[in-house]
Amino acid sequence: MRTLRRTASVLATAAVAVALAAPASAADAHADTQAVLNGYQSHAGPGAAVYAGNAAGSWHLSAGSATITGPARPLQPDEHFRIASQTKTFTASVVLQLVDEGKVVLDAPIERYLPGLVDGNGYDGSRITVRQLLQHTAGIPAPDVVAWARKAAGFVKPDGSIGLRDLVQVGLRNFPPASEPGTSVLYSNLGYLINGLLIEQVTGMSVGDAITARIIDRLGLTQTSFPHAGDRSLPAPYLPGYRGVRAGPFFFWTETTSAPVISEPSIESSAGAVVSTLSDLSAFYRALLDGKVVSPAALAEMRRTIQVPVHDPNYVGLGLGLQAITLSCGGEAWFHNGLAASGYSSLTAVTDDGRYASMMTNAWELTSLRPSPVDVIDSALCGSRQ
Repeated sequence: MRTLRRTASVLATAAVAVALAAPASAADAHADTQAVLNGYQSHAGPGAAVYAGNAAGSWHLSAGSATITGPARPLQPDEHFRIASQTKTFTASVVLQLVDEGKVVLDAPIERYLPGLVDGNGYDGSRITVRQLLQHTAGIPAPDVVAWARKAAGFVKPDGSIGLRDLVQVGLRNFPPASEPGTSVLYSNLGYLINGLLIEQVTGMSVGDAITARIIDRLGLTQTSFPHAGDRSLPAPYLPGYRGVRAGPFFFWTETTSAPVISEPSIESSAGAVVSTLSDLSAFYRALLDGKVVSPAALAEMRRTIQVPVHDPNYVGLGLGLQAITLSCGGEAWFHNGLAASGYSSLTAVTDDGRYASMMTNAWELTSLRPSPVDVIDSALCGSRQ
């Protein structure tokens, strides 16, 4: 891992250098979005980027730098990073494909498919439905990944990986329900790992192989992969991931791209293991909303939202692996975001009329400062020369 401390003036110089390096046509045509992206990057990671477009074509912008070592360079739309919870849209899509095939019923209890798994410590799988697991209303909490991994230490293999069923069982045994099923929204990686086991049980394949065969290969997403357990590397070209803090005019970054535990794909699995790029993510979400991944009926279920107490006037609600926001130019965009503990924050959104935007910063970014990722997306979808 590498650490580096710099002043704000150096960061500003890097941002200017990258702006000059960006394609003049994109920077000029989308100056409003570039300004929002620059504002976001000023409190996000070392760099930030957005890839967007519509049926007429695509464009991309970068701010800051892809790396803290060497000369500043722009982030590119074909560079790999961990998409974290955007994986949940892939997982939900496979479950809905199984619904289309008559192999899974959305409102059936998970006990029907995984007998005896969700049981004990306050859990009753006969009262938790597949829909609730997909919509985060099953009452299952969201344990801290590091604390969870420590509880599962006895099941860790020599390569640092852990089996999906072992990880789920440790989670259910050590973290009791936080609410009654169907009564509140509790965003839960543990719930989506159970969705992964559901996929494995019904398909007879590992969840990674199922997502690869049913979505990644089927759509020709050549820059997207579901890493094998124990493989914490990223395909080339890739963006380094960082974690750090800012203190006044100073910042301190630590590269955490392949840090133990937080970059282990088997710990994230069906909740957050997928690796992709801005361009491939845009292609996936466009295909999903275009009806190329699940049936119209299944897509309608994914888009059936419930209200969530989010302090954001643009937020519409939570669906099945999808969420919705109201755009400043009217209409809605369907999206999912992802926060990877190994140093990546991202969001991809699409509209019904074919506009799309995918953005990311190469850091673990949890601030509530504006501009936000949603501000970047809104500008990309609504700004000049969309």
